[in-house]
Amino acid sequence: QVQLVESGGGLVQAVGSLRLSCAASGRPFSDYAMGWFRQAPGKDRELVAAISRSGRATNYAGSVRGRFTIARVDAKNTVNLQMNSLKPEDTAVYYCAADRRTDDYVVPPSRYDYWGQGTPVTVSS
Repeated sequence: QVQLVESGGGLVQAVGSLRLSCAASGRPFSDYAMGWFRQAPGKDRELVAAISRSGRATNYAGSVRGRFTIARVDAKNTVNLQMNSLKPEDTAVYYCAADRRTDDYVVPPSRYDYWGQGTPVTVSS
């Protein structure tokens, strides 16, 4: 098993930036593909960004592509989400997720087994 703890959320003005971090503990971090999800009030949870075990493959939701960057630092058991040019519609609780893999592909949204508790992000206009 792996335990996930997010940090870095908060209040930011539109066009500002935030960096979210997810610290993992438990099994070797390199065994896991990672993802960032978000859930806004009254909406379904959606995948924001995903990264494969090696970091060579990434995927982004269309609404954040070009503004958000996912990166993993295996030496620190951490996956980060750099969020730039933030918009009010990015307001949500952001969750880190993990799926243990033997391949090096990004994981479909329905396959993640482990979740953090979430960190809230509020973008004011």
